[in-house]
Amino acid sequence: MPRHLLEIDDLSRDELVSVLDLARQPYVPKALAGLGVALLFEKPSARTRNSMEMAVFQLGGHPVTIRPDEIGLGTRESVEDVTRTLQCYHGVIAARVFEHTKLERMVAVADVPIINLLSDAGHPMQALADLLTAVELYGGIDALSSRKIAYVGDGNNVCRSLALAAGMLGMQVAVATPETFTMPADDVARLRAVGIEPVVTTDAAEAVEGADIVYTDAWYSMGQEAEADERRPVFRPYQVNAELLAATGVADVAFLHCLPAHRGDEVSDDVLDGPHSRVWQQAENRMHAARGLLAWIIGAS
Repeated sequence: MPRHLLEIDDLSRDELVSVLDLARQPYVPKALAGLGVALLFEKPSARTRNSMEMAVFQLGGHPVTIRPDEIGLGTRESVEDVTRTLQCYHGVIAARVFEHTKLERMVAVADVPIINLLSDAGHPMQALADLLTAVELYGGIDALSSRKIAYVGDGNNVCRSLALAAGMLGMQVAVATPETFTMPADDVARLRAVGIEPVVTTDAAEAVEGADIVYTDAWYSMGQEAEADERRPVFRPYQVNAELLAATGVADVAFLHCLPAHRGDEVSDDVLDGPHSRVWQQAENRMHAARGLLAWIIGAS
């Protein structure tokens, strides 16, 4: 049976460690030799496309990026028929979709691994890059158990995957959101089900106190642009700026952002471009993390 990655906790802790270890090692350029990897995009992304195409190329495979107008999941063809067709040609199917249920429908008929490149429920590929960055910052996976990560902003798909991944590696997790944009109760329950007890608060300063990493995401995601003016006043107290970083009390606190950033909204320029920012290291790690996952998932499937 093929292995799939729809959310980060589809991996056990040991499997997560294995993926991160592979991402840090010199890669085997023939791991995907002779295999195509279908990269299906309902939502465009600069980092996801570039990191995945390069990871497949580095492993000796052939990436095929597919635009939404070329397939039309559920419109031109059913999700199931698209999956059955693509697996005739490819050894892996990776998809960036709006509705997570489409990925679940793909898995139900797939004979090849399915990878979630982003859905409304989670962003596991981003979480892998985030944890790889933390491993590099603090000298190894074992060092993370003494570290704290604080997420400030919208309790969205990125927040959920990050909290799961960080907690699985023993990090203390704190999340600060406006009351009306908090992590859904189901997400908190999922964290607790795997032994993670997050601090969930509406107070950004409380969340970041003692944090080694402060993380944020856009206040409005792709498809939510019409809500930007409505959201800004609600999220203004959650901007990551020099004052909020100082509230950590940690001199070498690191700042992470999954990008793209709306400068002046969720993060100030002096933080994004400043000495605490590790966002470009984090962005590069999207490629290394993708390569680690692909190498692992082909070997395990």
